[in-house]
Amino acid sequence: MQPIIKVSQLSKIYQSGHKALEDINLEINDGEILALLGPNGAGKTTLISIICGIVSASEGSVTIAGYDNVEGYRQTRELIGLVPQELTLGAFDTVWNTVNFSRGLFGKKPDPAYLEQLLKDLSLFDKKDSELRELSGGMKRRVLIAKALSHEPSILFLDEPTAGVDVELRKDMWKLVSRLNQSGVTIILTTHYIEEAEEIADRVGIISGGELLLVDSKRDLMRDLGKKHLILDLKQAASYLPDSLSDYDLLLSEDGMQLTYTYSTQADRTGITALLQSLNGAGLSLKDLHTSQSSLEEIFVKLVRSKV
Repeated sequence: MQPIIKVSQLSKIYQSGHKALEDINLEINDGEILALLGPNGAGKTTLISIICGIVSASEGSVTIAGYDNVEGYRQTRELIGLVPQELTLGAFDTVWNTVNFSRGLFGKKPDPAYLEQLLKDLSLFDKKDSELRELSGGMKRRVLIAKALSHEPSILFLDEPTAGVDVELRKDMWKLVSRLNQSGVTIILTTHYIEEAEEIADRVGIISGGELLLVDSKRDLMRDLGKKHLILDLKQAASYLPDSLSDYDLLLSEDGMQLTYTYSTQADRTGITALLQSLNGAGLSLKDLHTSQSSLEEIFVKLVRSKV
């Protein structure tokens, strides 16, 4: 599959000397949802600002649908819708005029039917004649999305789209993102809400300190970097672990009723059979056992800490 966006050896150093990005290489596939995950200050906003042509790169290049985003700025910008992190809206214009004006900026012919449906999809149509200053923060966030979609882009960037919004609106926006993606829109989402990446993304990229640590599908990321935990419930509380179990790196719960054994899903052998035999030999009787998988959050924290 030919990538719709290709970022090659991209770096950004500001005049202050701060290196915001270092040697970023990234390919984004047509029609996918990519979540760029990272802590505040990791370089997520700088990266998408460069791709969208708002910030100039110090080194490297970006191509969008085969066009260089500097030499072919007009062609690439028409393909992109951007929802910024900040609520950059006027105060006295109406919702309808704001969205209609944004469409005109891209040279699109008037299409009231399209804009009406767009506002309905975003639960904004009943507010179409309201001035922006009258809207809540969550509604203003919806207006930003409507502006970004007003010219019918094939690529949508969402920079921390749910920052400062309530849980209900966050879930509504996830549903909207899924619908847009189903219609063929490529979506790039930056977030530090790990549950967003887990909920809607096809692939996850993790950024820390201006470096892209990895990009992989959620499934492969969980499989390759995730750990499984075997939870062992004991029939009787154990006050300590016998020396014969020291090789298994077991974690004993505070009440002494549960043991946790962590193992890699990629190892040739899990060691579980030997562990169970050792437990029996140590006189520890099991009441029950079950497994759990590392979450994306645990993987994210581990990767970011390894970078620091």
